Amino acid sequence: MNDTADQNGADSGRPDAPFEVHPLRDLLVGEVHARPFRPVEAPRVLHHMAFQSRMAADEDLESLSRFCKAHGALPPGPGARHHVVTLGGAELRWERHTEFTTMTLSVTPPPGDPFAAPNISSLSAFLPKPPGPLIVATRLALVPLEDDMPNLDVFDPSSLCVSRADNGGAVIATDFRPDPSGFTRMLVANGRLQPARLGALVQRLLEIETYRTLSLLGLPEAQRIGPIVDGIEDELAGLTVRMTEEAGLRLSRELLERLVALAAEVESEGSGATYRFGATRAYWELVTQRLISIREERIPGYGSVEGFLARRMKPALRTCDSVERRLSDLSQKLARTSNLLRTRVDIELESQNRDLLDSMNRRARLQLRLQQTVEGLSVAAVSYYVVGLIGYLVKGAEKVLGIPFDPTLATAAAVPVIVLLVWLVVRRIRSGHDDGGPRDKSDDLLDGL
Repeated sequence: MNDTADQNGADSGRPDAPFEVHPLRDLLVGEVHARPFRPVEAPRVLHHMAFQSRMAADEDLESLSRFCKAHGALPPGPGARHHVVTLGGAELRWERHTEFTTMTLSVTPPPGDPFAAPNISSLSAFLPKPPGPLIVATRLALVPLEDDMPNLDVFDPSSLCVSRADNGGAVIATDFRPDPSGFTRMLVANGRLQPARLGALVQRLLEIETYRTLSLLGLPEAQRIGPIVDGIEDELAGLTVRMTEEAGLRLSRELLERLVALAAEVESEGSGATYRFGATRAYWELVTQRLISIREERIPGYGSVEGFLARRMKPALRTCDSVERRLSDLSQKLARTSNLLRTRVDIELESQNRDLLDSMNRRARLQLRLQQTVEGLSVAAVSYYVVGLIGYLVKGAEKVLGIPFDPTLATAAAVPVIVLLVWLVVRRIRSGHDDGGPRDKSDDLLDGL
């Protein structure tokens, strides 16, 4: 009633050696066997669905374990990323990838039309709880090739792709359009492929459909960011024109603030878009590799899968590449413009500092002249008062001593001596202040003058 694929973390391959084994050895060795091809035989119908992984890996694995136990199947091992469960005549293949989880339900087709199977909602009873929203839904019908060409009436002729695959061993057909039940349809008519080779071809076709859909997740992001990039580029052009036509420190600061805001907006938009655009390139690489591996051969009168995808997918991929390049170029332009503006601000600040120093020099010269004037006036005033005191002293001495001499002449003779002595005292006081007193920047500036 139940069946499982290889369980991760098995110790069967661990060597019995007297040295330490790397803890990731089992994981690394088992990675090449993580998603083996499942042999399959016609007739068979595979319902392949991919869900975005919004659920934690442990929670997703626990949901699968509950589903297996509810149906009497063996649950997956710890940390498993691949598990297969057999439910009667049906088989469920579960795989967890980096950002999505796939579930492929393989059943025996009903009589008649192999695509006349249940819709997506009716299959929920045969699936564990999805980890997120549905992204991919494909129904692949595997039938024996009875004639040279299978019946293609169910497909839309306007987008029908028919070709031979795997060195002509099978005929594949699809129109990449969802049917009324919500599935895109693929037909594989097996001519001479063995079950293992047929299983490999089926898995690669399902991977082509999965990865080509996931690669287009970058297109809505590019369409959303495109107008934002247009607006920022236009504003940047306007700011650059203002830089060339106007000047001033205040304006430069306003422009620099706006440039920084624009750069922050570009980085904010680019941080999420970079991952999405990188994933788009990676998924398209996988599509290209899978197209090579199926060895497709064109059938005259029909388009090939590779040609159809190249024609329909390349414009969307180029749009993503273009927006990604524009984001990168815009970020560099903003950085260069900001550097130029910062340089201009620095030059303007240096000019202001030079003018300020010139102004300080002028004020220092005026202060020095004022100080010299004050010193001269101080010498004259002190000398005047000292000469007056000497005049009174001389007049008194004439009367007290009774010595005949002219007081006016004695006072006049004392004037040069007194002025010289006062000037020397004032100079000594200033010299003593300069030598022993505290100094500041103004003193250094005066010394330089």
